[in-house]
Amino acid sequence: MGITSFLDSKNMKPGDNLDHHIDKGIIGCKIGVAVFSPQYCDSKFCLHELALLMETKKRDNVTCSEKELRRFRFALAQAKNTVGLTFDSFNGDWSELLKDTTNAVVMNLWEVGRKNE
Repeated sequence: MGITSFLDSKNMKPGDNLDHHIDKGIIGCKIGVAVFSPQYCDSKFCLHELALLMETKKRDNVTCSEKELRRFRFALAQAKNTVGLTFDSFNGDWSELLKDTTNAVVMNLWEVGRKNE
């Protein structure tokens, strides 16, 4: 799909500096998405990630037509209602969840776009 996700356990090796990789990843990305787990706010790294996402204002300079916004909202609703992704936040593979979720949303966007052409 051409979308790359970052997950520390998959994108880093032992001894890497987590703060540096979080900063580099967020500053270099076009879109930032925080995935909230039950213990998200217990992690200083997650809170750092969220603060940096807000500071860099990844939502700025995003211009969408009303038609694109409707299409995106519809695709998200369809993914939520039809994909049925299940995940065990304690034992699951977060990168697989991110990849599966991203693919489901992108496929829904693509299908909705084809129907609206």
